[in-house]
Amino acid sequence: MKLALSKWFPVASISDLPYRHIFQGQLLGREYAIWKADDGNINIWENRCLHRGVRLSIGTNEGFELKCQYHGWRYANRTAGCTYIPAHPADAPARTICNNTYTCQEKYGMVWTCETPIGDVPDIKGFKSFTVLRPIPINSAYKNVRNFLSSKEIPDHHMLRSKQTEFWRFKTNAGNLLSLVIQPQSGNISILRGIYNLKTTGTEKLRVLKYYNSLMTKLRDEIESQHLPKLHERNPKISKLADDLSQFPTLSDQKHNLRVSVSEKVKLSDNIVKLKLKSIKKQLPTFHAGAHIDIVLQNGLIRQYSLTNGPGETDHYCIAVKIEKHGGGGSKIISENISVGDIMAISAPHNSFPLLRNSTHIIFLAGGIGITPMLSMAKAMHSMRQSFELHHFTKSNDKEAFSHDFASFTNKVITYNDLSINQSLTTIKSLLKKPKFSNKIYVCGPGEMIQNAIKIGLEFGWNESDIHYEYFKNENEIHKNSTFKIDLARSAMSLEVPSGKSVLQILKENGVNLVSSCEQGACGTCKVRVIEGKIDHQDVFLNSLEKEGQNIMLTCVSRAKSKRLILDI
Repeated sequence: MKLALSKWFPVASISDLPYRHIFQGQLLGREYAIWKADDGNINIWENRCLHRGVRLSIGTNEGFELKCQYHGWRYANRTAGCTYIPAHPADAPARTICNNTYTCQEKYGMVWTCETPIGDVPDIKGFKSFTVLRPIPINSAYKNVRNFLSSKEIPDHHMLRSKQTEFWRFKTNAGNLLSLVIQPQSGNISILRGIYNLKTTGTEKLRVLKYYNSLMTKLRDEIESQHLPKLHERNPKISKLADDLSQFPTLSDQKHNLRVSVSEKVKLSDNIVKLKLKSIKKQLPTFHAGAHIDIVLQNGLIRQYSLTNGPGETDHYCIAVKIEKHGGGGSKIISENISVGDIMAISAPHNSFPLLRNSTHIIFLAGGIGITPMLSMAKAMHSMRQSFELHHFTKSNDKEAFSHDFASFTNKVITYNDLSINQSLTTIKSLLKKPKFSNKIYVCGPGEMIQNAIKIGLEFGWNESDIHYEYFKNENEIHKNSTFKIDLARSAMSLEVPSGKSVLQILKENGVNLVSSCEQGACGTCKVRVIEGKIDHQDVFLNSLEKEGQNIMLTCVSRAKSKRLILDI
């Protein structure tokens, strides 16, 4: 059994995977959902939805995602990570919700896999060109079929002895070759697959297929007529829930432990550069629309950039960077010093600006480079055929920078070039003047634009909870002159926060590795729940309702107005 688990076996023919189809395969008793994404990637997954165990093979192939037919859970191409749960449209699924995936190789017109592969699918001598034959199921165990082929003389064919025990090669009287391979579907069912060593077309292909279909069917009938004893059915090993998923996760420091190479660098405009990042070894983690990553630059700077990927674009991460001539140096390094082939350290995606899909319509307002998180959101909305409109306020020299990303939904995008502040305000007022039930606003861009959009929305009667925003930086002056005490309820620790240091700094100095990212009160990564105490909010992440609630704080900038805070850590 262990040897079988490390051997490559075919589980499907390439012809079983037409456009947006899902094929149900089986090997050694385990069922697979096998499907080809629109980018050509072939996925082999365990054939069950993680929710209720329904077969994914009866679901829908959306091109870059697989959708379960029962409750609509969606899983991403390559990673098999869950991207959407309809019952919780306002929540981004945890990255740990991920189906089991299996190694896949495409060779000789067939799809091959195994649970613990060693090496690659072996080469078959004499089969540089081939015709794939129709597979024949046999009601007999793999061992029985193998023994039969090893001793059977096939009419007009002579067996060629070989050290390869996975294949049975035969030479025809005409000098052509036939190779047979067995797929052990389950304990007592096998599938006999074959290839003919000439590439045939038209009537010749039809003749070859008919001939070998008849020949392989006769072999099946002869094997089944022997009434060989049945074997015990193989029960595939179903992985139990990992211990770390059945417990509350422990807090850990944000590590930049992913290594990627720059596979593409494109100047989208005079001021914007696009980077395409591909993993060196491991599959990149699943992301959700609105997510960003930390990038460690060559001089040690750490910068955050939103992912612009669409659904299922899981073999790479894409970011777009605006070159700031008077910025902190991050964009300048990317523009001048980063080249194709360079290795970079990044974090896994984290998302403090998630796309909530519990609305009937979304209005996206983007200012300048604030378009980046909304590109991913718009692509996700478009793929799910949900209603939205995207308004992009930009400079004329950048107006074509993202035209390629807009290509599939240009009818939903309106670009405004070189508007003055008053013109922009007038436009935003016209867009938000008629709030509707279950509609939402997403805004990202310069701080002043975000503040004005929120103000206008509230004046026209929008609920504050329906206005979502993301600042790229906190432009407010941060005061650090207070001194107070923090008690950690779950860690049984009491710590003093002196003037000049943040709560986050004190936590990390004392071994509490709270995850953080921007550390300026803009991204929300370091937020914690406050059980008791009065908070001095200095961030731009929480809205006014959340600040009034006095039960959440961003530890990187916010402080205490009271003498003590009790944190839920």
